[in-house]
Amino acid sequence: MTSRTISLNDKFSVTKGRIFISGNQALVRLPMIQKQFDQKEGLTTAGFISGYRGSPLGNYDAALWKAKDHLAAHHIVFQPGVNEDLAATAVWGTQQLDSLTNPTVDGVFSIWYGKGPGVDRSGDPIKHGNMSGTHKNGGVLVVYGDDHPGKSSSIAHQSEQALSANSVPSLYPSNIEDIIEFGLLGWAMSRYTGLWVGMKVVNETVEQTATIDIDLDNFQIKRPQNAVFPTEGVHHRPRQFTPLLDESLVTQYKLPLVNQFVRANNIDKTPLLAQEKKLGIVTAGKAYLDVLEALNELGLDSESASSLGISIYKVGCIWPLEPTG
Repeated sequence: MTSRTISLNDKFSVTKGRIFISGNQALVRLPMIQKQFDQKEGLTTAGFISGYRGSPLGNYDAALWKAKDHLAAHHIVFQPGVNEDLAATAVWGTQQLDSLTNPTVDGVFSIWYGKGPGVDRSGDPIKHGNMSGTHKNGGVLVVYGDDHPGKSSSIAHQSEQALSANSVPSLYPSNIEDIIEFGLLGWAMSRYTGLWVGMKVVNETVEQTATIDIDLDNFQIKRPQNAVFPTEGVHHRPRQFTPLLDESLVTQYKLPLVNQFVRANNIDKTPLLAQEKKLGIVTAGKAYLDVLEALNELGLDSESASSLGISIYKVGCIWPLEPTG
């Protein structure tokens, strides 16, 4: 395989190889990849992106503006919000496609983006949208930027607790390769469960640039076998207001479906498994790379660490935790 640098002006196609790309570029490319996947499945979909900038996503909307013509060519609308709340409300509306009499697309997949305080202030529309349900051919990614050390924020913030309080699952990529994989899996999970799906990004992942291996031609989404769905379904039901039913569907059906989806698609991984297990390290996101660096500083590679009985469990879905892994 050859390595090449790609810019925002390149035409993109689903392919194999090694590419040099930044985290922000990966988030820009992500909806275009989703559009191409849907076309391969015979779906005519569109995309919608709205949010409000803030570190570590401070450069995301600038990258989106640069790529606006390319996004438009893939039927993806980028409309930044006046604030985070209005952006989340607009995203919520994209999942109500079946309320229209003559929709022109089969579904709209959406991204809401914002930093931690934006997640806090937008809890109302995020919770309402999540309880309302997604469209079967749509789906919502809540891309939230967390600044754990308070590097560029008035307060340090960690947002998966706020999302879990609103029953929104969270995926946590550890590098750029994960951003693409988890983004696609996140939309698929959102369509499968009817829930909005969070994707946590921090400075160390979204602002890095790396050469990554991709094999999107062979990327497949697995639907869990023998899953139990409610008779009402898990998706948005037009012109119905049933708050108690909506909440019971989330807790009794949708969140358990998340666990089954995570398990079926190997979102939680065991990159290091010792035959004689003595020490298990459970980690996620950026901390996974820190663990690898710590082992390296100790002079341990995969083989020597495994011989000492060290295993690593890399959690991709940090809430709700899949229980059997």
